[in-house]
Amino acid sequence: MKTQGIQEPQKPQESESTKDYKHLYTPLAIFLAGLMIAGAIFATNNSPTAEQLVANAGGETVPLDDSSTAGAPSGNVLAQLTVGDDDHIRGNPDAPITIVEFSDFECPFCSRFHPSLRQALAEYGDQVRWVYKHFPLSQIHSQAISAAEASECIAEQKGNEGFWQFADSLFENQARLGSALYRELAGQIGVNITQFDVCVSERKYKDKVQADYDLGTQVGITGTPGGFVNR
Repeated sequence: MKTQGIQEPQKPQESESTKDYKHLYTPLAIFLAGLMIAGAIFATNNSPTAEQLVANAGGETVPLDDSSTAGAPSGNVLAQLTVGDDDHIRGNPDAPITIVEFSDFECPFCSRFHPSLRQALAEYGDQVRWVYKHFPLSQIHSQAISAAEASECIAEQKGNEGFWQFADSLFENQARLGSALYRELAGQIGVNITQFDVCVSERKYKDKVQADYDLGTQVGITGTPGGFVNR
């Protein structure tokens, strides 16, 4: 079954892509197909060794195990998407299903999609873990990078829980993105504001945000929200 979805493009132009969900078991396939309304483009496969892992790349579905295919990143995508200690994980860390999302705090599609993933965790419980990766589209979103870096400064003090609290609030207040909102939310979360301000002003986590973005481009992400569901 092929399903059409819409991403917010990396460049200021509309784009469409199709997605093959045949490798997902039925309940999650139905759920994710419904989420296409929010603009999510996801790649799916049966297991980490499945031969046909498909991802959105340049508006087309591309088999990632074929390095000769135009536009397809070379190498094993799952190996590149290994979840590390510095990743932001929501849900059961040992869940059999992993959703890796590349997102942008200023992306309107992402703000609609974010509650849907929260719903997925609520409905599927310990079966799902959600991993957040930064993919700020700075060409069209002036606050995307600063918001991403601020979220890491929150995580520095309040860990994974603080990061997700901050992320939820950013999407809920997307129209107000900016330094004033970041400091307001930081105060609500209870971080040391002086330490937070220094972290943000020095752009302490610039490289971490950039590393996420670079990884996204390597595995074929071209817009937000984008990502993979691996099972």
